[in-house]
Amino acid sequence: MHAIYLVIAAACILLIGYRLYGTFMATKVLAIDPRIATPAKRLEDGHDFVPTNRWVAFGHHFAAIAAAGPLVGPVLAAQFGYLPGTLWILIGGVLGGAVHDMVVLFASVRHDGQSLPQIAKKEIGPVTGAAASLAVLFILIITMAGLSIVIVSSLNTNPWGAFTVGMTIPIAIFIGIYMRYLRPGKLGEASVIGVALILLAVALGPMIKSSALAPYFNYSAHAIEIALPVYAFVAAALPVWLLLAPRDYLSSYLKIGTIGALALGIIFVNPVLQMPPVTKFINGGGPIIAGKVWPFVFITIACGAMSGFHSLIAAGTTPKMLESEKDIKIIGFGAMLMESFVAIMAMIAASVLPVGDYFAINTTPAVFAHLGMHVDKLPMLSNLIGLNVAGRPGGSVSLAVGMSYVFSSIPGLSHLVAYWYQFAIMFEAVFILTAVDAGTRAARYVVQDMIGVVIKPFKKINWWPGAVISAALVSFAWGYLLYGGNISTVWPLFGVSNQLLASLAMVVGTSIILKSTGRISYALTTFIPFVFLFITTLDASYFNVTKVYLPQHMLLNVILSVIMAILALIIVVDAFVKWTSLIRDKKTLESQKARHQEILKDLAAK
Repeated sequence: MHAIYLVIAAACILLIGYRLYGTFMATKVLAIDPRIATPAKRLEDGHDFVPTNRWVAFGHHFAAIAAAGPLVGPVLAAQFGYLPGTLWILIGGVLGGAVHDMVVLFASVRHDGQSLPQIAKKEIGPVTGAAASLAVLFILIITMAGLSIVIVSSLNTNPWGAFTVGMTIPIAIFIGIYMRYLRPGKLGEASVIGVALILLAVALGPMIKSSALAPYFNYSAHAIEIALPVYAFVAAALPVWLLLAPRDYLSSYLKIGTIGALALGIIFVNPVLQMPPVTKFINGGGPIIAGKVWPFVFITIACGAMSGFHSLIAAGTTPKMLESEKDIKIIGFGAMLMESFVAIMAMIAASVLPVGDYFAINTTPAVFAHLGMHVDKLPMLSNLIGLNVAGRPGGSVSLAVGMSYVFSSIPGLSHLVAYWYQFAIMFEAVFILTAVDAGTRAARYVVQDMIGVVIKPFKKINWWPGAVISAALVSFAWGYLLYGGNISTVWPLFGVSNQLLASLAMVVGTSIILKSTGRISYALTTFIPFVFLFITTLDASYFNVTKVYLPQHMLLNVILSVIMAILALIIVVDAFVKWTSLIRDKKTLESQKARHQEILKDLAAK
């Protein structure tokens, strides 16, 4: 099948989903009301609560949620063929992921920008609140370490990539100062200047690589493992307008622009998908993912379809930036579907490679030798790139090779394969870094809330000593896990922990919708995705513990997996008790249903 059909079908499905289902969720289920002042306006403090232009907020949110998941996950899941992953991305993205993000963002806006554990405590109970706090903290630390490992492998001894990625930091700080003090409100000017500077940094990368400055940007893996948590600490402690928001906003241009260019390149080149719709590995025994297509395609592809990490942004930095509730739909629902489109592009980039080349990149030479496959264009591509790309598992390299393959197939651009490869590596690193800094900030909020139970000033998220201490604790925790771990010890935990968190966020969403609307039918919009994902994730976790971790004596992974499963079960049981009580109280349910209907009528009249 030609790739163009998949691009057009995906774009149409996502646009229709946004227009129909997104509107239904916003107007009927959540009853979004632009007349209600958002936390950013009511609690503005110039540090965390800052009313922000909707497109800047969209850029921050999209940049923060679109990390390694929509890029690496689909590439790894292509082992099963392109069809299972594509179906999960499109169906899961519209009916699961976008609903998840939008409902959590709405809930946080209505709860003064509070974090998911705080909302869970109010909506379900103190037991769930405490369990959710611990679960979120565990998952965040694992997630930050897991995402950062991909960056380490991308920027290790890569002066070009390190320079370009590093330059986005001072550029973002300059743009933050520009928009706040030098030219307030001049978003267009700031955007043009910022994007121009980023493109200049990209263009200067090859010159830096071959200049006397190269040693200053040629970092070892351990140096990057130390630098990443240090950067995350600074980003999490500084005011959101100074570094986080402008960096993510500018990065979103790079991300959306690159994915748009890839889509146009695919349409122009119209390559054939070399990967079959379904491979023999759907029944298990694959060289990349050992388990069967169910449950592992749903675990491997998290961001891009449905991801718990998104709830930490939707109930972290983003709700403290919204100027109006009407922005919830485009930011919560829309940014998620944009990420689904990114995931489709990643799936295509992996699937256009010859099958033998795909597996040669994503497995070790020893494993590939036993597959009985042969490479096709890989030696030629390695020669053009100037790097042997075989035997580099993890997904990021095969994605970069796939993107390079598409771009270099355009007439007149074949001599730029090495440039496209390095640009793709940098592009992936920027994707991930924006999630790392936002995730660390979200974890800072959780730690402040937990410490605040004992030391009251910590409850104030804009209290500088509390912000600095909490950011330092979080950065040290995931930095320690990153420094002492590797892809085999950290990454396997990421998929399961991420999807467990998505399940828990849907539990909270179900409680809120049931309480606010009084309609069981509306609560099914979050309950059905929760049931499916929760069962799927627990099954995957059981497989990992019994078939992977225990045989390899990975005791830390076993302990963390068991703890997260127990916390998740505690939350689900507590929520079921709450739901049963709400449903049995027919009088209150009918009263709330009538009240919700009056709100809908009033909004329709306005």
